[in-house]
Amino acid sequence: MAASNNPIWVMSSAFPGRPLAEVIRLAKEIGAQGVEACVFRQGGTRQDHIATHVEYEGFTLETAKRTVAEFNRMGLRFSIGAYENLIGGDPDARRANQDHLLKLIRMAHLMGGDRNDVKVGTFVGYNHELGNEDGGFQKNLEEYARVFRPIIKYAESLGVTIIYENCPMEGWRPATATVTLNNLPCTLAARKLMYALIDSPAHGETYDPSHDAWQGTDPCAVIRETDMARLHRVHVKGTRNLATKGRVYWGGMYPMQKVDAALAAKAGVPQPAHDWDRHHYAAKMPGFGGPDSIEWTNFVETLKARGFTGPFVMENEACDSKNTGDIGAIIQGFKATVLFLAPLVWAIEPGKGYRHRAGAPLDEGALPKQDIRIVTMAEFV
Repeated sequence: MAASNNPIWVMSSAFPGRPLAEVIRLAKEIGAQGVEACVFRQGGTRQDHIATHVEYEGFTLETAKRTVAEFNRMGLRFSIGAYENLIGGDPDARRANQDHLLKLIRMAHLMGGDRNDVKVGTFVGYNHELGNEDGGFQKNLEEYARVFRPIIKYAESLGVTIIYENCPMEGWRPATATVTLNNLPCTLAARKLMYALIDSPAHGETYDPSHDAWQGTDPCAVIRETDMARLHRVHVKGTRNLATKGRVYWGGMYPMQKVDAALAAKAGVPQPAHDWDRHHYAAKMPGFGGPDSIEWTNFVETLKARGFTGPFVMENEACDSKNTGDIGAIIQGFKATVLFLAPLVWAIEPGKGYRHRAGAPLDEGALPKQDIRIVTMAEFV
């Protein structure tokens, strides 16, 4: 199959605490063509993999102009995102997360929105109070529709698309919780049900194949069943499925459960070492530190056959890269993945090897002429 020309981006979550200018410089050094810039709510409930690389407080049209101009100066494109629980958890935090998503939609609009392919990445989360009731999954779908219908209507009115990521967030609750489904759009079925509930082009998805691969689901099969008009980004993160004693004792379908430590020791049964140690896999950067459990050539070829032209966004959570805390190892992981993907997505430029063919810059004329005010969920109730 002929080479495509998909850009390869960096997700900025790998660089918490570093300013946006440095993230942009590092993306260029890595050889990427864009950045998914994390804009997490400061003071929120998340402690894992958070970063805020675009200042959202006091963001104005002038800020938007400067941001777009800086990305253009460096020859990069971008999106923004924040990944929180928007339909469950503490009610005050939930409402703050919803209001934050509305801020990001406004920011994306001020930076050109869909006209510049500036999407807003998000989770949905899960409401376990409803989930524990009979028919709990259906009740979560209904809660999703209640919360997101005005959010999506607002995004659509501004020419912005929000995109859901499919991580189940299996460590989001204590290891004593019996289930690890903590983000509604973590399955293909849920995403299709969500689109049926809210018929709007202003929501779609970012697909991360690693989350299906560690559960034994073939990512190629998922792509073959995906509505490609909804698929705007692919997160590139590998997974090495582990043949641990925990998998033998607990199985691959169910999470490891936390039980009395003395009882577990007496029985010789392994249990979680921490909240994220519920399933049996390790995150990888494709092409770095050995193979993983995703057949990347088949996966990319399946995407190409279905006409995917969007960015491949490298999300670095690898144990031997991002999680070392060493900036050199983090950069090496990203660079290795660019080289790994290059023959799959780019054509050869004579004498220079596989290279991305640069497209049009961000359209600075697509930015609105007037600023708009911040809105909150209270206005939609």
